[in-house]
Amino acid sequence: MRRTDREITNRKEIVDVLNRSDTIRLGIHGDPYPYVVPLSFGWEDTGNEIHIYFHGANEGFKHALLEHNNHVCVEADIFHKYITTDVSLSAEYESVIGFGTAEIVEGDEAAKAMALVCDHCGYPGFVCETIPLETMKIYRITLSSITGKRRL
Repeated sequence: MRRTDREITNRKEIVDVLNRSDTIRLGIHGDPYPYVVPLSFGWEDTGNEIHIYFHGANEGFKHALLEHNNHVCVEADIFHKYITTDVSLSAEYESVIGFGTAEIVEGDEAAKAMALVCDHCGYPGFVCETIPLETMKIYRITLSSITGKRRL
């Protein structure tokens, strides 16, 4: 990271930024171009690993790409405001970027994942009974690394 003065090194602070972010951007290997898609998500910190969960229909472009290569990049950010001086325009922000692998989860873990997604989206305890879990693919991303950056 070029601007180490803006780096967030404390894990609790990094997780706090992730928690306050509404959307992740998932970067997937594509051919010939990378594919980036915004997603609603849920997450958990097990103490050893950070897991990010997301879901989608049973088929589609992101699923096809993930079947071919499940190494992903995840980005989340919080934009606060633009700031100006006499000579510059910049932004106040917080962001995290993580790298990891995405795997499909099923059964009890899929139900837990959807509960975490609903909770993070502001609907704790919501049970999605009208859409059976079997009609969607639910993924867990296990992050192997995560970094944070902020300018406030």
